[in-house]
Parts: sequence; structure tokens; C-alpha cells
Amino acid sequence: MQQASTAAAPSSEPARIKIARQITLWFLLFLICFGLGYPTLNRYDPRTVGGTSDSAWYYDLVTRGPRATELGMRVRLLVPYLAKPFYLVAKGRLGTWEPVFFGLLVANALLTATTAYFLVLVGYRQVGDYGTALLGAALYLLNFDIANVRLSGLVDSGEGCFLMLVAWTLLSDRWWLLPLWGVLGTLAKESFVPLSMAFGVTWWLVSARRNSNRFSRGLWVAAMAISALVTMTAVQSVAIGHAVWPWEFAAAMNSRSNYAANFMRSLLDRNLWYIFGWLLPLGIWRLRCLPRAWVLASASAAFLALLLNAYYGGMPGTAARAIFSIGGPILSLSVAVLLCRPADAFDTKISRA
Repeated sequence: MQQASTAAAPSSEPARIKIARQITLWFLLFLICFGLGYPTLNRYDPRTVGGTSDSAWYYDLVTRGPRATELGMRVRLLVPYLAKPFYLVAKGRLGTWEPVFFGLLVANALLTATTAYFLVLVGYRQVGDYGTALLGAALYLLNFDIANVRLSGLVDSGEGCFLMLVAWTLLSDRWWLLPLWGVLGTLAKESFVPLSMAFGVTWWLVSARRNSNRFSRGLWVAAMAISALVTMTAVQSVAIGHAVWPWEFAAAMNSRSNYAANFMRSLLDRNLWYIFGWLLPLGIWRLRCLPRAWVLASASAAFLALLLNAYYGGMPGTAARAIFSIGGPILSLSVAVLLCRPADAFDTKISRA
């Protein structure tokens, strides 16, 4: 009887208490993220450090706008423009804290905390245990990539946030939100366009057999792709002063180098294994407990990220960051399931569902 009353308590909880608890959770995640990224404020300059030197471009985007950067960076406006108000407020007021990196840290912490928050929501929805969902978010935030990449003056937090929102949208059957994420995700990073397309199409194909409304869902995925492509075309064209079509941008990104060597270099990149050295071996064990569509969509998008990096010939860490944006949340949740839930009991619960 006591257990029954405890289980019934959340459903009878006043709405304002639920909302207050969710706000508190998000704010706590934000403070954790801000603390993890604190060293960028006065302990080192990310622009001068290997692995985060691209932050120089985003520094210029905050202070001088898109015309100050090269072609491949001009569409990445979301994080720098989100950072700019915080930079302007902080300028000359925060002592030894670098104001531009303060703005970038606040923006990245906002987006990273939002990613972790929606991972908690998705985790609780899928696993049915709040503690496991929270552990999944904690494992995500404790990954090498978070403090060393996402909170170090770069913009990958935006891409990761909107890929997580795409997953949440599909899991919660809110497909009509996909075009909005197409616009915002593209403004975060141009690689969101092909990655979200691969993610959405794979999810739709896997789940289409079991749904009578598969045609309308396919239209929403197509709408996301169109909104993303239109956004990228518009931003690039305005920044440069003439029309830049997606195929022209793709051709400009071609490294024209040895694609096979680039592919292998991505797999052997130490940055990849700093991130996935423990996450992948532990995470794969309980992926079968999570939605098959999410697993396969993440796998297809991650493989595409490797192919794109082979085509582009990106610097070390480029593919690793993209793959973590795609697979970091689901693998972190899977590790949490492995640690928290006995296999036999959890499998029984899933089979009954």
C-alpha cells in the first residue's frame, strides 16, 4: 500500500510544483555547464589552443559579424548571435573575465543544458525511472567533449542541442516541429543539414511500417530538409552578396584529397577515442532497450558524419564532435540503463510495453 501511494504521488502533484521542479532542473544543469566551461574566462585562451582554435572565428562573429569570417563559418550564427548580448553586457564589467568568451560560454551553457534537460525528459519517458534519466544526463555532461569542446568557445553545442530536439520531437510524436529545428539547427552549424536529413529519413523509414500516418510524417521530414536548405542558402547568399546554392557550397568544401585516408584518419583520431573510449563499449550493451528507430537513425547519421569528414578532410576532432552530437545522448542514456537497471527486470518491462 505504501508503494502504491508513493507511485501515485507524481500524478497528483500540482502543476506549478512540476513546472518549478523542471525549471530548477534546467537551471541546475545550466550552472553545471557554466562551471565546466569556466576556464575559458581567464585561465586560457581557446583561440591559441590546439583543438579549439576555430573559436577565433566565432570570436570574430561575435564582435564583427559574418563578413569577418570565411565561407564555411558564415552560416554558424546561432551561438555567436546568442552570445553577443551577454558579451555587450559583460564588456568592461567583469574584471579578469574575457567578455567575448563569457558571452560564448553563456550561450553554449544554455544550449548544452537544454540538451541535457531534454535527455532527462526522453530518458524518463523511455525508461520510466527518473534516477536513470538523471544519470544519463550526468554522464553526458561528464564526457570529455563537453568541457573540452562544447563549452570552449565553439558552436557544436547548438548542433547537438537541435539534434537532441529532433530526437525528442520524433519520440514524442510532434513531427510538426521539425521545420523549426531545421531552421535553428542550420543556423547553429551547416553540417546539421545533411545529418538531420539522414537522421529523420532513417527514423521515418524504420517507423513507417507501423504507422498509418507515415505519409504525413514523411512530409514533415521533407519540410525539415527544405527549411534547412533554404536557411543555409539565404544566410550564405546575404553574407557574401550573391546567391550561393547548396551544391556550390558542397563543392567548395571538397578537399580533393585521399578520401579513404581521411576516413581512416577520422577513425584513428585520438579525439574520437577520448570521447567514445568508454562511452561506446558500455553504451552498446543496452541500446536494444531503447527505441530501434532512434538507434538506427543515430547510426546512419554518425556514419554519414564520417563520410562527410572524409570528403571535407576536416581537422582532428571534427568528425568526433559531430558524432558525439548525434550519438552522445543515446549512448549516455544506454550506459545509465546498464548501470542502474538489472537486465532481466528491465527487459521484462520493455517486453510488456
